[in-house]
Amino acid sequence: MTKITFFAAPGEPRAVDALRGASVMEPALRNAVPGIEAECGGACACATCHVYVADEWTEKVGKPSQMEEDMLDFAFEVRPNSRLACQIKVTEALDGLVVTTPAKQG
Repeated sequence: MTKITFFAAPGEPRAVDALRGASVMEPALRNAVPGIEAECGGACACATCHVYVADEWTEKVGKPSQMEEDMLDFAFEVRPNSRLACQIKVTEALDGLVVTTPAKQG
């Protein structure tokens, strides 16, 4: 299992276990992490699983695809470290990943 910590705005941090190969969005939904709506169910067809990747993790997580960048155009308060949780695949290298949800979703 890979541990991911979500900082929800507002709220306490929530550490969850994620299966490798899943998306970061999936354990967030299973654990009712506030701020992750995921209206499209992970199809990269909305921006309601928008997260901010902690700076120390951005290189390991990688850059968004062009399709993901297009969807991020619909998100609120996009930053250089913005990603869609449905597009980040959980790997062993992401154990300890920290992400923050924005105050509101797109």
